[in-house]
Amino acid sequence: MPGSDNKLIIVSNRLPVVTEKNHGQYYLKTSTGGLVTAIEPALNKKGGCWIGWPGISKEMLNEDKFNELLLKTKHKICYQLKPVLLTENEINDFYYGFSNEIIWPLFHDLQARCNFDPHYWKTYQNVNRKFAEVIIKNANMGDYIWVHDYHLMLVAYEMRNLGYNGKIGFFFHTPFPSQDIFFKLPYRLQILEALLYYDLLGFQTRRDRNNFIQCIKILSRDVKITKKGKIYQAITKKKKVSIGSFPISIDYKYFKKQSRSKEVVQQCALLKDNFTDQCLILGIDRLDYTKGIPYRLKAFENALTTYPEMRGKITFTQIVVPSRDNIPEYITLKKEIDGLVGEINGRFTRSGWIPIHYYYRNLTQIELIAYYKISDIALVTPLKDGMNLIAKEYCACHNDVDGVLILSEFAGAARQFYKGALLVNPYDEEGIALAIYRAFKMSKEEKTLRMKKLLYSIKKYDIFWWVNDFLKVCSAIS
Repeated sequence: MPGSDNKLIIVSNRLPVVTEKNHGQYYLKTSTGGLVTAIEPALNKKGGCWIGWPGISKEMLNEDKFNELLLKTKHKICYQLKPVLLTENEINDFYYGFSNEIIWPLFHDLQARCNFDPHYWKTYQNVNRKFAEVIIKNANMGDYIWVHDYHLMLVAYEMRNLGYNGKIGFFFHTPFPSQDIFFKLPYRLQILEALLYYDLLGFQTRRDRNNFIQCIKILSRDVKITKKGKIYQAITKKKKVSIGSFPISIDYKYFKKQSRSKEVVQQCALLKDNFTDQCLILGIDRLDYTKGIPYRLKAFENALTTYPEMRGKITFTQIVVPSRDNIPEYITLKKEIDGLVGEINGRFTRSGWIPIHYYYRNLTQIELIAYYKISDIALVTPLKDGMNLIAKEYCACHNDVDGVLILSEFAGAARQFYKGALLVNPYDEEGIALAIYRAFKMSKEEKTLRMKKLLYSIKKYDIFWWVNDFLKVCSAIS
């Protein structure tokens, strides 16, 4: 980062702490996601700031109360946390509405699930302006502001209108759709032009980056596109915007270390008691229609039907983490998953063997890593994903180079993992069934060769590489 006195300001929809209520009292609980793991070292070193929504409405938590809770948190935070307070109406229309009923399905090529309610757009604009105001209040002109994800695409535009001229970067954690999909968005031109007020736009994959550039070429004909090395530039009448792909990753060393810890080893022993002499398949996803869970269950059923020799010898553990389960579409999805599990188990279960072990709950980090470690096969088949870190975490926990990764070709990680994973079309039940059978029969030598390729890539391009690569490019921007 340029200069020695400037600080890094991270801006995301949610803060790295969540507000929870217990016995009538609010408290802050720290998040443990990949973004927090990646960003915290840089923030601690620079003495930076994280700006975001605290996860609860303004009616229930004001800024003074938030700061009071922050002082009581047990986790040592060496950087500032600044809340953006949202009303119940703003949460409903901005977060649940525009962000998750329009942008989320559209950017995952599922436009039939979009609800283009015009009220959502106005609230989305207002909330992005509210974020911009909080950022400007806490930023100096020499600071570097790094905004994250689809909730906040208008922030730079709002900040420029408020007179801020410092550097602002943006990273899409989701995919960016092709022009045919993006053009269905009623506010496509406003969003595209707002994104061109950033100094650096980062995407997960080259495909996402190229989709964005193609949209610019068609919708903004007065924008000139140039390329220098791996970075493109969009030159407008007002400014120059750098555009690149920066595939996000995980903290490989952390997962490797944890997978060998005493707690994980003990948890593995407990879990294995339930699966004697079984080839174990693992699926783990939060409840979301983009994850392709019903297709995956049907593919497993197809595998048991087509390859009867696997019956009694292979067990599929599907863990679904609760998410947005107050939304009707997610309630319907859960009912579908519940029904499919019941049907398949009802058809194939026999004495001493249940084909699918299904859990709908959150896992502790120890439980998660233990499931990764004991599973012979990971079945990661999203219909579309920006990257998919589950695939990388699974591999990092198999540093003994066993295990097989079956991965959707529509996950961002597929481009990085095509030499080591078994790539499948998540809509192809027969193709996934064949991949399961192939993994079931795979020799130890082939497993080792494939996993070594996967681990090499994860070790080389870890989460800290991702942060450094993005910030290095932003430092070079004049």
